[in-house]
Amino acid sequence: MSHRTLIRGGLVITAAEETHADVLIEDGRIAALAAHGSHAAGSWTADRVIDASGKYVIPGGVDAHTHMELPFGGTFASDSFETGTRAAAWGGTTTIVDFAVQTVGRPLREGLDAWHAKADGQCAIDYAFHMILSDVNDRTLKEMDLLVEEGITSFKLFMAYPGVFYSDDGQILRAMQRSAANGGLIMMHAENGIAIDVLVEQALQRGETDPRYHGEVRKALLEAEATHRAIQLARVAGAPLYVVHVSAEEAVAELAAARDKGLPVFGETCPQYLFLSTDNLAEPGFEGAKYVCSTPLRPREHQAALWRGLRTNDLQVVSTDHCPFCFAGQKELGRGDFSKIPNGLPGVENRMDLLHQAVLDGHISRRRWIEIACATPARMFGLYPKKGTLAPGADADVVVYDPTAEQVMSADTHHMNVDYSAYEGKRVTGRVETVLSRGEVVIDGREFTGRAGHGGYTPRATCQYLD
Repeated sequence: MSHRTLIRGGLVITAAEETHADVLIEDGRIAALAAHGSHAAGSWTADRVIDASGKYVIPGGVDAHTHMELPFGGTFASDSFETGTRAAAWGGTTTIVDFAVQTVGRPLREGLDAWHAKADGQCAIDYAFHMILSDVNDRTLKEMDLLVEEGITSFKLFMAYPGVFYSDDGQILRAMQRSAANGGLIMMHAENGIAIDVLVEQALQRGETDPRYHGEVRKALLEAEATHRAIQLARVAGAPLYVVHVSAEEAVAELAAARDKGLPVFGETCPQYLFLSTDNLAEPGFEGAKYVCSTPLRPREHQAALWRGLRTNDLQVVSTDHCPFCFAGQKELGRGDFSKIPNGLPGVENRMDLLHQAVLDGHISRRRWIEIACATPARMFGLYPKKGTLAPGADADVVVYDPTAEQVMSADTHHMNVDYSAYEGKRVTGRVETVLSRGEVVIDGREFTGRAGHGGYTPRATCQYLD
């Protein structure tokens, strides 16, 4: 039995265009679009009709940077794949790309299998994986080729966190050379972790233990330096590069300079860098611990450069780096020593709404909203046009979005499994009303109707900006 859903009367917004159109969905895919009121649209019949009058109809969001159940700093991220993907759906995101982690000394495959086991049967929306390389050697380099063939087409390396995830320049160069050959994309956490560790030690020796010092030791110049170095290593290797969670004006300048040379260098930022700042890290008591993440929040004046980078396409993607730790019992591990505060913020539920607010605030256009949150991440990580757009043949990942509904972000009302909101009390205009994942309604007029296990694992093609 074929199942048909019709979304009628909305303003369809993609990265390419805005049009008043009806959307016909059949068997989990978009079957057709036609102008609202046209003869074609008027002839369609469906098992279910969703009235989108006065609303936007947009592609489901693609969040290309999440960390569900990530072990870090002696604890685990507080969202499971079940709670995290449910929260993502509430926020209008219908695909996440999470990070499988290689344990040092162990095969990549073992880490990947562990993440498959965590996610399998648990997700409310579709998901894919990147692979974190913790140990670059001859064996793991060979494994990269096999993973690319089976749809794990991006690999994250860290210039930060010595003794945990850190890779030195030689290891980075070798991984980049391999990706240049196999079509994979290297994702880089660009901070000079060796220098930062010296500054951390010195700060603690001076008795500077509060959360705000986390931001002060992880200097913007050390993000810029590492970004510059990563770009030069990628040039030597002849490889593309994607720099994650760009937070500093100086780092944006490095990306812009590389892109001006025509290099295949890409940059991502996150809502926390666009909306929060070191003012939050400096909140009294131990409240600043809620805002400890790496790269760190920067002084407010960096935000203008990030918005400008998003408008000029020197930054292409906004992901969340969703990695939540509860304030009680997790962030508190760092009382008296900021270096022991688990690094990470919750945000997978907030991204689409915050970016819509940015449209209203005049930072970006409506189409750019969809581009940086849906279409470009899908293209960057080999999911387009199955994900990230509304076109015949695409997965029916569709959000009916009310652009006039007002909401106040709060831990009292969010669905992430974390005891605080990074945006507590923030008023925004715009809210998700109904969400379909592969044609199945998972949020129905602000009620969750999805289920764990609906979401499927999605292998990916290689980066579509390199063809």
